[in-house]
Amino acid sequence: MAKELRWHGLTEEDVRKLDLKEFMRWIPSRSRRALKKGFTEQEKILLRNVQKNQVNIETHCRDMVIVPQLLDKTIKVHAGREFVPVIITSEMLGHRLGEFAQTRKSVSHSAAGIGATRSSKAVSAR
Repeated sequence: MAKELRWHGLTEEDVRKLDLKEFMRWIPSRSRRALKKGFTEQEKILLRNVQKNQVNIETHCRDMVIVPQLLDKTIKVHAGREFVPVIITSEMLGHRLGEFAQTRKSVSHSAAGIGATRSSKAVSAR
């Protein structure tokens, strides 16, 4: 039997039924203040596209607060050079879209090249 996932004691169906004012009671103050100011024009366009059930939605709105309307949607968020697909789950509610599309990647360097260090000068470059 699978464990039912809950967000602040509410089931996923209950969370979907919440309107914006009720949802704002459950999220942290910083996100609440951002929602209280209202959505920007780009965020309104994104929400319209989500309501139309469009696929391959791409956005630059990294600072948008994730609301219940976005649950179980896949949105491609801009991460500097590419759009990273983000699947919205109930644990992400109240966070920002940009938190889940990392802009930096880890760097792994290989061995030093010939002439890069003092000890490699003695190696012949055939």
